Amino acid sequence: MSREKYYDVIRTPVITEKSTMASEYNQVVFKVSLDANKTIIKEAVEALFDVKVKAVNTLVRKGKVKRFRGIRGKQNDVKQAIVTLEEGHAIDVTTGL
Repeated sequence: MSREKYYDVIRTPVITEKSTMASEYNQVVFKVSLDANKTIIKEAVEALFDVKVKAVNTLVRKGKVKRFRGIRGKQNDVKQAIVTLEEGHAIDVTTGL
């Protein structure tokens, strides 16, 4: 797979308090495309960040229905990947690629 396709799979890193706490256990959280599976996510992280991936867990947060000034709207579904790295490997998500 080409490098541009990997950028389509891995959208953004998730920088929250919970994901920062997961970094203590050598885990990194990314927003990924909805049609990406675990093997493609693993390939993309290994190719883009030059690290060894131990495991990938995924979850899909379904979009909520919200109201803004009386107009109903729906948030988009979001898929997240929790990537566990091998010992000795790390990703610094605060810097750009």
